[in-house]
Amino acid sequence: MALRLAAHGLDVALPAGWEGRIRRRAATAPGERTYPVVHLATVPLPEERGDFGGFVVDTLAGDDVFVTLFEYGPESVEKPLFATRGLPRQLRADHFSPRRLQRSLPGQTGCQIFFTEGGRAFCLYVVLGDRRQLARGVARVNALLADVRVTKTGVATG
Repeated sequence: MALRLAAHGLDVALPAGWEGRIRRRAATAPGERTYPVVHLATVPLPEERGDFGGFVVDTLAGDDVFVTLFEYGPESVEKPLFATRGLPRQLRADHFSPRRLQRSLPGQTGCQIFFTEGGRAFCLYVVLGDRRQLARGVARVNALLADVRVTKTGVATG
């Protein structure tokens, strides 16, 4: 039976061999709003890590995968960047390129898609440890995305 993670209106079943965390950063200034971020990986997740995989992607190799589901504020929902409706659940090889990485590392490839789901704006960011393992990596990510749920209840703190 897969482990389920659920918090802040986000729910995901972790396949065997995956780790995951759902968190919302503490506000660093009065009135600042923060939103949830989901980190999922086939490698151990360090306690300290960047929103888009800092301190994680450096450890990816072979068929390892790192996935971020990063939420933006409600003001983003109507922006053209987030016009795609619904979490992408079936990524394709042509979604991936080394040029789509936040930080280019030798051999890695990535995917970044902005979308709106459940009235919430997100970025799905995926890094594959070795682009030569593209087909296997995409299949692993698609299996993971098949069981991610987003509800409208993930309200921000202020």
